[in-house]
Amino acid sequence: MPILEKETARDQDSQMLPKVPVPPLQQTLDTYLKCVQHLVKEEQFKKTKAIVEKFGAPGGVGEVLQKKLLERRDKTTNWVYDYWLEDMYLNNRLALPVNSSPVMVFPKQTFRDHKDALRFAAHLIRGVLDYKALIDARALPVDFARGQLAGTPLCMEQYYRLFNSYRYPGLKTDTLKVQINAASSASKHIIIACKNQFFVLDTVANSKQLNETEILTQLEKILKMAENAKEGVPPFGILTSDGRTEWAQARDALTKDQTNRDSLALIESCLCVVCLDEPSGLEPRDTNRALLMLHGGGREKNGANRWYDKSMQFVIGMDGICGVVCDHSPFEGIVMVQCSEYLMKYITGSPSKMARASSIRELPSPRRLLWNCNPHIQGLLAASGDRLKRLVDNLDMDVFKFNVYGKEFIKKQRMSPDAFIQVALQLAFYKCNRRLVSTYESASIRRFQDGRVDNIRSATPEALAFVLSMTDERDTFTDSEKNRRLREAINAQTNYTIAAITGMAIDNHLLGLLRISKELNMEKPEIFCDETYLASNQFILSTSQVPTTVEMFCCYGPVVPNGYGACYNPQSDHIIFCVSSFWENTETSSAVFVKALNEGLLEIRDLCNRSSAVATKLADSSQGAGRPHISGK
Repeated sequence: MPILEKETARDQDSQMLPKVPVPPLQQTLDTYLKCVQHLVKEEQFKKTKAIVEKFGAPGGVGEVLQKKLLERRDKTTNWVYDYWLEDMYLNNRLALPVNSSPVMVFPKQTFRDHKDALRFAAHLIRGVLDYKALIDARALPVDFARGQLAGTPLCMEQYYRLFNSYRYPGLKTDTLKVQINAASSASKHIIIACKNQFFVLDTVANSKQLNETEILTQLEKILKMAENAKEGVPPFGILTSDGRTEWAQARDALTKDQTNRDSLALIESCLCVVCLDEPSGLEPRDTNRALLMLHGGGREKNGANRWYDKSMQFVIGMDGICGVVCDHSPFEGIVMVQCSEYLMKYITGSPSKMARASSIRELPSPRRLLWNCNPHIQGLLAASGDRLKRLVDNLDMDVFKFNVYGKEFIKKQRMSPDAFIQVALQLAFYKCNRRLVSTYESASIRRFQDGRVDNIRSATPEALAFVLSMTDERDTFTDSEKNRRLREAINAQTNYTIAAITGMAIDNHLLGLLRISKELNMEKPEIFCDETYLASNQFILSTSQVPTTVEMFCCYGPVVPNGYGACYNPQSDHIIFCVSSFWENTETSSAVFVKALNEGLLEIRDLCNRSSAVATKLADSSQGAGRPHISGK
C-alpha cells in the first residue's frame, strides 16, 4: 500500500465521530441511472440500464461486492480513504502544477524594495511557526459545519498533515508519507527557494526558536548567497513540475549520488518551502497572479523556484505577487484556506516583532543545498523545462469578479447560494455547448472519521430542464414555469448536497465496489467497463466553492484536456470565479465561458426580480380585494 500514514496520537474528537457509511447498493444504482440518463444517448442508456440491473440483481456480483465492502467498513477507520486517495491523487500520472495542486492567491503586496519583501517573508514564517505550534499542541479549535446541516463537528485530521507530509513520486503510483514522530525529533527547518537555489533555514538555534529579526537576518544572508552566481547549481526544482513517472525516473537518477541524496533528504523532511520569487514582469492583475501561483511562469520566470512534492509552499514575489501552492493529496482546500487566513490575519494584525539589535544572536549561515549533475541529468532538466513550458503556454485562465450581486441577494430569494451558483454554472455550460456534461462538485465528508470528500453530480435532470427553459429560442416558457424549474433545480442540487455530505453519494461507493472486485481478482464487472461509466468519470466541468473571510481567492486547472476548472468564492455583494481551461482544446475557452456565466447570472436575477414583483402584486391585490385590513390581526 502506498500510504504509510496512520495517526498514532489520534485526535480525541475524531474518535467520537461516526464512521463513513456504505450506502445501500440499490439506492446507489438507482441514483447512478438518474445521474446519467439525460447525459447519454437513449440507445446507450438502455444498454447501461440492463448492465446495472444485472449487476444489482439478487445473488448478483453487486451483492457479493457490497457484502465485502461492509466487512471492510467494520475493519477500518474509513473504508474509502485509501481507495479514494490512490484513485484521486497518487495513481494520477499528470504533473502536479495546474493539473492537481490548488493555489491561494493573496492580495498584491506593496514592497518598496527587497528588504520589504524579506520583512514580509520573515513575518509570514513566524506566523507559520505559531500556527504549527497550535497544531502540534492540538490546540486548534474544532471546525463546525456551515451551510447545509450546520453545527456538526468536523474531523480535524487533515490539519495534522499540513506541515509533516511529503509526496514521493513513484513509477506507477506516488507515496504520501506523514511523519508522526514525537515533537522532539520533528523537523525544525524550512527550505527557502531563491533564484532556483535551495537553502536550509533552521528555525531553532541552541534549542531556542528564531525570532522574527533573526529570521530576517538569515533571509538576507540567503539572498546574498543566491546572488553569488559562481556557486549556483542547476535548477533542480523544475524536475518536480514534471509528470510523476518522469520525476520518479529523474529522482532515481539523482539518488545514485550521495550529495544529491543528502539534499533530497533535507527537502523531504522540511516543514514547508518558502519561495522568494523574482519580479515576473507581468501586470499584477488577478488573472496573472493566479497564473504565476499555478505554474510560476515556467523556467523563464519562477517555475523552477518551487518544490511541488512538498505540501505547503509559500510564494513571496519581490514584486508583491504572493500566495500559497499546495499538494492536494494530504488535505482539502478548506485546510489551506484556514491556514492562509490565519497567516494573513497574523501579518496584518500583529505588529512586526523586530527585536533590538543587542538581543540578536550570531547565527551560523544558512546552508545552500548542493547537487551533482551529469550530462544525463542535464538532459532530464531540459526535458522537464520543455514540458513545463508547454503546460504554461496551454493554460487559459480567467479570474472574473461578478460585482452585480452576491450571497445576500441569493439568500433573499430563499435559495442556497452554493446550489444557485451550481445551477448558474450549468446554464453557462449549456449556453456554450448546447448540452450538459458530467460535473464534479467536491462535497466534504468531514462529519465522519478521517473524512475527505465525495462528489455532488450537479448536472441533474432538473438543472437540464431549467437551462432548456432559459435558452429556448422560441421563448415558449412563461416566467412562472422558468421560476418553478429554477426552484426544482436548486432543490435537486440541495438534496444531492445533503446526501453527499452525509455519506450517501455514489462516486466513492462505486469506486469501493470496483476496488473490492480487483482485490478479489474478479473479472472487471461489466458496469465498470461500460462507456457510460467511463464517460461519467470524465469531469468536463470540475467545480468547487472555496469561500474566504479574508481578501484572497483559490484556483486550479481543469482535470481533463477538454474541460473547465471553475472555483468560486461567494461574498455578500460579489462572487469571484476562477475559470480555467486549455488553449490546445478548441472546444473550450475561459473567456467565452465567463461571458456566458455573466449573462446567465444576470438572466437568473432578472427572472427572480420579475417573479418577486408578480408575487408582491398578487399579494397586494388579494389583500385589496378582501375586507379592509384591520391592524393587529
